Amino acid sequence: MRPDQVAVTIAGLGAIAWITWYFFYATARSVRASSAGVGAQEITITVDGGYVPSFIDLEAGRPARLHFDRKDSGSCTEEVVFPDFGIRRFLPTGATTTIEFTPRQPGSYEFACGMGMVRGKLHVHR
Repeated sequence: MRPDQVAVTIAGLGAIAWITWYFFYATARSVRASSAGVGAQEITITVDGGYVPSFIDLEAGRPARLHFDRKDSGSCTEEVVFPDFGIRRFLPTGATTTIEFTPRQPGSYEFACGMGMVRGKLHVHR
């Protein structure tokens, strides 16, 4: 094998490794929903080609209010689904949609767009 072929092969393998790490193993930091005393936990999630923040910490047994502020107009992010909580909600572009529920049990719960391509996760703890 020629040196230039070796270099291209190594660069390609490096790119594959980086993409795999970035999409499957890089960890995003969780953001804790804010709360005032014993009231509801609240957080605003910007929807613009993804969810920001996409990892959210909530406390079990306390009401949660997630405010989805949708900026983009792509069809993929026009709804959000929380399968473990039986919630499916349309998100109009240029508007904020509030979803209220109470997570009862600790655990990790995914949420996603209607197509399942854009994802986020709730980390519920005691």
